Amino acid sequence: MSTEAREGRAEIGVTGLSVMGRNLARNLARNGFTVALHNRSVARTRSLVADHGDEGDFVPSESMADFVASLRRPRAVIIMVKAGAATDAVIDELVPLLDQDDIIIDAGNAHFADTARREHDLTAKGLHFVGTGVSGGEEGALRGPSIMPGGSVEAYRKLGPIFEKIAAQVDGVPCCTHVGPGAAGHFVKMVHNGIEYADMQLIAEAYDLLRSGLGASPAEIAEIFQEWNTGDLDSFLIQITAEVLAHVDGATGKPFVDVVADRAEQKGTGRWTVQSALDLGIPITGIAEATFARSLSGNVAQREAAREAFAGRAADVDVAGLVEDRKQFVEDVRNALYASKIVA
Repeated sequence: MSTEAREGRAEIGVTGLSVMGRNLARNLARNGFTVALHNRSVARTRSLVADHGDEGDFVPSESMADFVASLRRPRAVIIMVKAGAATDAVIDELVPLLDQDDIIIDAGNAHFADTARREHDLTAKGLHFVGTGVSGGEEGALRGPSIMPGGSVEAYRKLGPIFEKIAAQVDGVPCCTHVGPGAAGHFVKMVHNGIEYADMQLIAEAYDLLRSGLGASPAEIAEIFQEWNTGDLDSFLIQITAEVLAHVDGATGKPFVDVVADRAEQKGTGRWTVQSALDLGIPITGIAEATFARSLSGNVAQREAAREAFAGRAADVDVAGLVEDRKQFVEDVRNALYASKIVA
């Protein structure tokens, strides 16, 4: 394609084509938008076009200058790279190529304080900077995420129709809204992730109660979670928990949950949520405890040392034998999980 034919063709661009960026670009193209593509490693751009070029209208570029030139004005560029210095590096490369009223969208998990700084600096240059929370993981990015854009009202006028079309739809309503000015988008995404930390911890504790309290197998607990997912607890996390608990490890024949490494860590958003709550004087004990639990889980050596130090000091009680009414116990755990999720 000639340079003339490429210029100003794309309605929106994505730079950073790892899994999330790749799937978001495909989602945009599938919904009828012409999408400019760029990645520092040209191989990823070529791979996307080779594998999925038939899904829509892509305009690939090998340089940032060609990428920007291929965008329709006012230009809108989605950055999907690692939070922190990598995001700043891409912004620094983009800014000299952009014009007044162009829009830069950071759709990664940036700390809201970084977003506020970037928005302040870029507004002074006549550009719009939109920190945007995107929830749903790889599948959501492709099939319809929840989208939480902040930034200016002016920027949302252009982005709103695009984001609302590619977002998940519930009863005909898109899971996308302009959540507020400045860094509001990434602040809301941070809190969203903090709530999710608590949610996952509560699900894990419900599983532990069912396994230790009933002596139930992972497969039996999977059936319980499947039943819960048809009622008030219906959610993606409950659904995938049931799927994981039902999964059997092919190599050992054991339940997968008994084989997977007993270790969880955290990427930062839960920690940032707790830190912000402390700064604001807001008690969020469930989210805080869930964050601490992840830190504890990550310290495998410390946990093993504690287990050895306290071995034999507690009576070996058959907890499962204490449950008289199995059905009522399951219902009590379900109600406790539902109430705790509301609190979180």
